[in-house]
Amino acid sequence: MHFKFNIPHNLVIVFSIIIIAAVLTWIIPGGKYDRHSISVNGVERSVIINNSFHYVESQPQTWQIFSAFYKGFINMSHIIVFILMIGGAFWIMNETKAIDVGIFSFLGFTRRMERYRIVKWFGVNNIIITLIMIIFSLFGAIFGMAEETIAFAVIFVPLSISMGYDSIIGICLCYFAAHIGFAAAILNPFTVGIAQGLASVPLFTGIEYRTFCWVIITSVSIVFVLWYASRIRKNPNRSPMYDADEYWRQKGNSHIEEIKYYTPRSAWIVAFLTWTALTIFAFKYPVTKLAIGLSTVSAPLLPVLSGLFFISSYITLKRSIHFFVLNILGFTMVYLVVGVLGYQWYIMEIAALFLAMGIVTGFASGKKPGEMTKLFVEGVKDIVSASLVVGFAGGIIAILTDGQIIDTVLYSLSGALKGANQISAITIMYLFQSVLNLIITSGSAKAALTIPIMAEFSDIVGLTRQATIMAFQFGAGFTDMIAPTSGVLIGVLGMARIPYVKWLKWIWPILLILILVGFLLLIPTVTMKLNGF
Repeated sequence: MHFKFNIPHNLVIVFSIIIIAAVLTWIIPGGKYDRHSISVNGVERSVIINNSFHYVESQPQTWQIFSAFYKGFINMSHIIVFILMIGGAFWIMNETKAIDVGIFSFLGFTRRMERYRIVKWFGVNNIIITLIMIIFSLFGAIFGMAEETIAFAVIFVPLSISMGYDSIIGICLCYFAAHIGFAAAILNPFTVGIAQGLASVPLFTGIEYRTFCWVIITSVSIVFVLWYASRIRKNPNRSPMYDADEYWRQKGNSHIEEIKYYTPRSAWIVAFLTWTALTIFAFKYPVTKLAIGLSTVSAPLLPVLSGLFFISSYITLKRSIHFFVLNILGFTMVYLVVGVLGYQWYIMEIAALFLAMGIVTGFASGKKPGEMTKLFVEGVKDIVSASLVVGFAGGIIAILTDGQIIDTVLYSLSGALKGANQISAITIMYLFQSVLNLIITSGSAKAALTIPIMAEFSDIVGLTRQATIMAFQFGAGFTDMIAPTSGVLIGVLGMARIPYVKWLKWIWPILLILILVGFLLLIPTVTMKLNGF
């Protein structure tokens, strides 16, 4: 008799983890560090006071497993709202069939590129995958791209399916690549910047070795993805998502040959009004200062972008509404990067940007407000399951925090480091940071929690504080890609309709490889004299 294993729903998995977390609060004694606020790179952060740990009365969690959902939704509200707004905005855009036209045109371009011998030898798809992953890895390494990848998943998953791959490759192009860069951070202000500030290390020193690590880690990741992509292209049935991706295959089957290419008058009006708004902002902010590490680059980006939008809008409108909508999408992505680097945008501003994109494309295609509202609601309904899982995942953190066991675990680690030699110490730090990241996925929060203690112990065992920071940043990046408490991961998987278990099954081989590579890259920080270390 054969038993068929049915993959549980993501909500079931998260609820099971919440129960396990509640059980741990009955086993692990309660403990707490005293904390105080300090200014780190101009931002007030609450950090622990070393040698201040004390046991407190245990707070075993029972019925709180149900109230944890409420707290989880509050704690994750920013990501939940972000996902809902992205889903609604893209549903309006999808109604124009612009993304289908864009994918069709892109595939035609790739086929034309295969006429060149060198491109055909490397494989045009391999070149595309490599270039996109390098770009997103740089985004993660330089300014810590994370939540933004949720929006890109809506674009790259359909593209990946159309190229003959699966939804996992689509996620690898944006989310996986960005988190590889996040782990191998070069100038990431949320990990390297904060950790160095907390450890009293000159900001962004050691950039030479960090750049070397980024090249190695990104290269290993790209090779693995290309190997997997090649297998799936040859035999799509090998994909663990083959059956589930039927949703995307059907959605992409929009009968491109039946699409009518036209440009309504409303598109010209919207283009002019949008350009007028961009021009007003350009006059208000004539110069943008892009912050990259400690360096700032000033340039008249908004005036330039306004002018480019005017020219590109005219060209695309002459072709059809579909290409104009794609033009809006492209400029949305550019303004996203400029906003993050130049104006410190975060989730609220990015969500507002995509909502504006959806409204603009709706009016441009001739939709009435009532029609756009209906489409927006349909998009929210389509993605509400992913939003629920994000909120439930926040409940895990709520249980562990209310149970007051996180500080106890951290204190136990500090005891394990006593008497350890340098290699043992860096190994323990690295493994602990990797495991702790399954619970606390925020790089800045984990830095504030662990770096003050780890920096002190690195001095005792003779490690450089830079080595400790690298153990932290590797640990803060790799296991983030499997952490059920990560709102970004759950949000991306929800957007791509990838069950958590299938993602876990796919990623564990490359994750183990990356953890091993990370450990090997930590050894020189202990055994060699590196610049900045």
